[in-house]
Amino acid sequence: MSEGGLSDLTFAWPWLLLAAPLPLLARLLWPPRAATGAALRVPWGARLGRIAAGVSAVRSARAALWLAWLAWVLLCVAAARPQQWGPPVLPPQRARGMMVALDLSGSMGEQDMQLGGQQVDRLTAARAVLADFLHRRSGDRVGLIVFGDRAYVLAPLTADLASVRQQLGDAVLGLAGRGTALGDAIALAVKRLQQVPAAERVLIVLTDGVNTAGVLEPEKAARIARDAGVRIHTIAFGGDGDTLSVFGIRLPLGAGDDVDEAGLARIARLTGGHFFRARATDELAGIYAQIDRLEPVAQAGQAVRPRIERYPLPLAAALGVGLLAVFWARRRG
Repeated sequence: MSEGGLSDLTFAWPWLLLAAPLPLLARLLWPPRAATGAALRVPWGARLGRIAAGVSAVRSARAALWLAWLAWVLLCVAAARPQQWGPPVLPPQRARGMMVALDLSGSMGEQDMQLGGQQVDRLTAARAVLADFLHRRSGDRVGLIVFGDRAYVLAPLTADLASVRQQLGDAVLGLAGRGTALGDAIALAVKRLQQVPAAERVLIVLTDGVNTAGVLEPEKAARIARDAGVRIHTIAFGGDGDTLSVFGIRLPLGAGDDVDEAGLARIARLTGGHFFRARATDELAGIYAQIDRLEPVAQAGQAVRPRIERYPLPLAAALGVGLLAVFWARRRG
């Protein structure tokens, strides 16, 4: 029996229990009558007589009759299908498949971000925020792509997000070249997401520039992603370039912001995703929080308690008691 004991025992067909007293009712309504003579004469009459004598012995043995009736009751109980609630079971959880494409071009080294009160480069800020985002995606399968002159898979789709965060921490500027092969990164992510159910394919692209390398134009890659059922959320990340602090006032030194916001917005719109703009670390953190809401982690459904069939126990008991009744009757005979 289950942990709940007999308190949660139920019957699928309880009306079959009404058949339990039928043998007693039949004996009361139609009592056995003594035979007045031979109804049929056959050559093997002596053998039939011995069989009839055996049947008569069974009926004359009170204990055997009670055992036979108990076996019948157990058969009725088994036929009524006794059931119990099993322990709670969570239905299988279907994880979302998500690829993250991170720009490692030279411009990601611009020192225009604040993290923990310190001036840091864009890549350091992006890695910190992205690591926190991955920490909240428990249950999903996430992969990491980095791109520069070319696009590379740094971590394949996996539920081991700790290893993805480790690979993210090892991503350094120039690892994939100094350019920005955005189109190639999208195409590579689409290829990797083919193993994921179509409704669960998501790509997040973070870049601070325009497409300057690779063989595939970003919008053409976006159309391929759309046809493959991949939603792309694009993030344009970066401030105003290098700055110089003069009497506490930060002055820009770089050429300024040259991120292709319009192109990234078209990519997102074409694939049913969203475009975001982040000029500071806290804005980037807020964007990933929005993506959490747009692409919630797939949760397992409500726990269910299966019904466990318990009829084999009374069925086996009925067989045992029936055999005992036959043995008892033959021993008495």
